[in-house]
Amino acid sequence: MIFETTSIPGACLVRPERFQDERGFFARTWSREELEARGLAGGLDHVSVSWNRLRGTLRGMHVQAAPYEEAKLVTCLRGAVHDVIVDLRPGSPTLRRWCAARLDPAGMAALYVPAGVAHGFLTLEDDSLVQYAISGRWSPAHARGIRYDDPAIAIDWPSPPVVVNERDRSWPLLGSAG
Repeated sequence: MIFETTSIPGACLVRPERFQDERGFFARTWSREELEARGLAGGLDHVSVSWNRLRGTLRGMHVQAAPYEEAKLVTCLRGAVHDVIVDLRPGSPTLRRWCAARLDPAGMAALYVPAGVAHGFLTLEDDSLVQYAISGRWSPAHARGIRYDDPAIAIDWPSPPVVVNERDRSWPLLGSAG
């Protein structure tokens, strides 16, 4: 696995190292040992997928509150997404800053999202499928989020969202998140 740093400490792009032969290639996409050697959460509690029918679908910006924080490794298995993270960790030098990456099957990159960092994406193609490998148990009572269009963050989305569910439209602005 090849790790590339991002502008958010603890977050990184993870590219699988390909082993090719006449059949195609084989690549490891998760390694507890390699993640933990870099100080990242290597435990895996569950794997989830989200299928998104239409281009312009926005999911986010989601984060789990203590004591149910989650680290995630996010991969796009079909289609393409503009994947975004926002640092919400108190005391972080990049608090309230965001960074983004294009995820698609051709690039095979995954985005590692540390605990305490909000995550979301905008689909760039119809029929996009996103996989999340997640450390930590999910607790509905600890699910939190911030608005994708919060002016305090000013995320530069590549196009306006077309599909946003009511929950994601209703997350609080950072100034009112308390």
